[in-house]
Amino acid sequence: MIEFPVSEPARWDYFSDQVMGGVSEGRVAFEMVDSQPVLRLTGRVSTANNGGFIQARLKLDAPLPDTAQGIILTVRGNAQPYYLHLRTKWTILPWQLYQAKFETSQTWQEVRVPFEAFAPYGKLLRQSFKISDVQSIAVVAFGRDHDADLSVRAIGVY
Repeated sequence: MIEFPVSEPARWDYFSDQVMGGVSEGRVAFEMVDSQPVLRLTGRVSTANNGGFIQARLKLDAPLPDTAQGIILTVRGNAQPYYLHLRTKWTILPWQLYQAKFETSQTWQEVRVPFEAFAPYGKLLRQSFKISDVQSIAVVAFGRDHDADLSVRAIGVY
């Protein structure tokens, strides 16, 4: 397993649909919970003005090994579904990505999302991707009007 840091704010970027005229609002905070670092994504997702997302994105420093099977997270949330977005060297346009949904509960849980669960989002993408082509991983509140509150204690590949 390869684990990525949730305790290094400089490695994570916050984005919302405001970059394309949407009105969703949110933020990423880096907190300590039970003496462990946690990334917390909170805000209000709105589908007004063709919007509908807030996200925290980690750019990868090195390619993922081709032997990796999926993304593993330790998360808790507000019992809402959230998404993982992967961008590859072939997802050139801002709306091109690979997406997979995961569920949360109000207690910490480990979630495994196999790479086969990711589907292309946006036009002109292949149905699957080469794992070593992945360049970023994002946790995302997406696609519907709702209040987001997602905490990530650990994220990596298995």
